[in-house]
Amino acid sequence: MQYARTSSIGGEIAPNVFLITTKFWPLPARTSTVNPVQLRFRTKEDFVASQPKHPVDIVPPTPKLAALGLQHVLAFYAGAVIVPLLIAGSLNLDAETTIHLINADLLTCGIATIIQSMGVGKRIGVRLPIVQGVTTTAVSPIIAIGLGATDGAGGVASLPTIYGAIIVAGLFTFFAAPVFGKVLRFFPPVVTGSVLLVMGTSLLGVSANDFVNYAEGVPATRDLLYGFGTLAVIILVQRFSSGFLGTLAVLIGLVLGTGVALVLGDASFDEVSSAPALGITTPFYFGMPKFDLVAIFSLIIVMIITMVETTGDVFATGEIVKKRIRRDDVVRAIRADGLSTLVGGVMNSFPYTCFAQNVGLVRLTSVKSRWVAVAAAGFMMVLGILPKAGAVVASIPSPVLGGASLALFANVAWVGLQTIAKADLSDGRNSVIVTSALGLAMLVTFKPDIATAFPEWAQTFVSSGMSIGAITAIVLNLLFFHTGGKQGTQVSRAVGKSVSLQQLNGASREEFVSALRPLFNNETWPLELAWESRPFGDVNELRAAIQVAVLTADDSRRAALIHDYPAMDELLLADADEAATISADRGSLGLTDLDDVQTERITELSAAYRERFDMPFVAYLDTNDTVDRVIDAGVRRLANSPEQEYRTALGEIVEIANDRFDILLADANPVRSSWDRKFTEVD
Repeated sequence: MQYARTSSIGGEIAPNVFLITTKFWPLPARTSTVNPVQLRFRTKEDFVASQPKHPVDIVPPTPKLAALGLQHVLAFYAGAVIVPLLIAGSLNLDAETTIHLINADLLTCGIATIIQSMGVGKRIGVRLPIVQGVTTTAVSPIIAIGLGATDGAGGVASLPTIYGAIIVAGLFTFFAAPVFGKVLRFFPPVVTGSVLLVMGTSLLGVSANDFVNYAEGVPATRDLLYGFGTLAVIILVQRFSSGFLGTLAVLIGLVLGTGVALVLGDASFDEVSSAPALGITTPFYFGMPKFDLVAIFSLIIVMIITMVETTGDVFATGEIVKKRIRRDDVVRAIRADGLSTLVGGVMNSFPYTCFAQNVGLVRLTSVKSRWVAVAAAGFMMVLGILPKAGAVVASIPSPVLGGASLALFANVAWVGLQTIAKADLSDGRNSVIVTSALGLAMLVTFKPDIATAFPEWAQTFVSSGMSIGAITAIVLNLLFFHTGGKQGTQVSRAVGKSVSLQQLNGASREEFVSALRPLFNNETWPLELAWESRPFGDVNELRAAIQVAVLTADDSRRAALIHDYPAMDELLLADADEAATISADRGSLGLTDLDDVQTERITELSAAYRERFDMPFVAYLDTNDTVDRVIDAGVRRLANSPEQEYRTALGEIVEIANDRFDILLADANPVRSSWDRKFTEVD
């Protein structure tokens, strides 16, 4: 007998109809008609239209949208303008050129953010609340390219070679995105989490420099007061405010910190009056681009590293807004990076990536709408063409920015820790990956001069803590999990030689039972009963026959089957060798090394269960189960009636057999495989 979710109208299946039902109906024959009262029929269009909007796609009211967008701009501004300032200073650019680079940067940041958060077509932009900014990874290579192109002189003459390399690197990133998407399996949570942890902790150095800004005429103690005061305001607003006000904690901290600095004379808006009223960048403002192979190769390396950073940011944002990230999402995000970088090269700006501090702001405020990022993009573009408006934001004292960014960057690190927690923390290989990546990243962050000890071509890889940390996590993951034999703790299961449905259909009773023997411990009567239902049209018919055999047998056989399985205390407290002889289903890496409290609880639970129901406490162990989860489930089952628990125990045994069935039989579960492929995070 087959079980399927289906519908019928007048004996015919309705075309292009989505079926929503809460019951599996037995279909003895294909021509049978299911009672339509039990089903709801909806067209695909109706089904999609009826789905509630994800918070990511909801547009907040205009005043709230503007305030939240402005908060993103203020959190982003310092990090956005620091890159053109550093490059301008190192390339000996004059003040007018520097201002033009800042304006071009802000304008293009707005365009890049719209590309990423709003999307272009169906294949560009991840459509999450992500703000785009110039990657700091590119600073050192860009300076090297500019100085190399002019024999160390720098100046405006160095810019065309820089922009030529940026344009080609952007095109490379755009077209390489699908290829990068195919290797995402090499970026599990332990890698992406390590990258985020390294990014957050490395960026704390930037916060520290702003936090204690030894500007002339401003005492260091006052800097500390501004920094700590801003951080304290953010914490207090989050603690004592709820709703919309709580989401503006960073903005409130920046406004109050700047207001106090203005009152005390440590900040001023003098630059606003001297700034020009309008400043618009034009394509190729500094001349047509020049293409140098060495320069192009350097920035392609930078963009490969940026792809990893973007992947981490996208997964982090997806985790924060509770939206499953799949391979196509990462590909669209990287395509947006490539297109934004191409636009940056044309519009006199630099390579773009997701801005980590704004990911931290999403985490801090829990505001999930991507339209907030779009609003922020609008503010950026205004700042990019109105230098006076930009001068107002630039008047925020560095210590105030440092206090706010400290909270943001620390939240990026926290998201990294949350992501790492998805990995098996009891596996020593994962601990080596995380600790090595973090240790080397901090080494380079604390001692940046280490990069000068490497050859010039290698300095790109070790010039920042984020780069060396990301590379370390990727390489160690490949070494431990994708090369040679996998060492360490492994799941022990009852698997035999894989068999096909065709072989089973032609097998004798003895051959059939022998082939499927690993599905049960010692009792084989379910297999003998299932053999009588041959031939099977597909593996689901075979699976159903085994399930029906278990659930419809007489009481004596079912009782014998239940008592054939070990109780949870016997299974979980046995060592690895003993567990293998008892059963093959200690299938969770989280179910080893029980502490004293867990040991006492599982022992008492199993004893209480046996006393109440006169049978062993049997449970199916999923690979994600933990000891505490198994115990909690057992305590809930103690409240069942004996009749209900008898059925529950049989159901657990069926689940154990199903799990073994999927491993043993070739193509055992095509439906599950299809759903796994559809909803998996990384293909």
